[in-house]
Amino acid sequence: MPKTDTLSRREREMMNIIFARGRATATEVMDAMDDPPTYSAVRATLRVLEQKGHLKHQHDGAKYVYLPTVNRDRVRLSALDQLLATFFDGSAANVVATLIERQKANMTDEELDRLSTLIGEARKEGR
Repeated sequence: MPKTDTLSRREREMMNIIFARGRATATEVMDAMDDPPTYSAVRATLRVLEQKGHLKHQHDGAKYVYLPTVNRDRVRLSALDQLLATFFDGSAANVVATLIERQKANMTDEELDRLSTLIGEARKEGR
């Protein structure tokens, strides 16, 4: 169980890279990053993620290979909770409304039907 679910933007970026690859060295993480920090900063952040309980490492010769210890969905939910609290005053309705406004021209009928179904289910469960 991770000590904390709160991740910085850089920590989330590194976790996403490791989730996508399944495992990665600090060099591989750095190479996959947009606008990466120094190698030392990447290593330090990976150590922090390990201390928080999100990663573990294995030795591959002289290199550390990092692997996730948490489920990707758990990290996604944590990031979403942080986004909700920081930018949307904790309101799921504000998040959904913003997403629909930004994406409505690209949404399929199936996606809109799914949202409608989820809203209907939320109404029933909320009563």
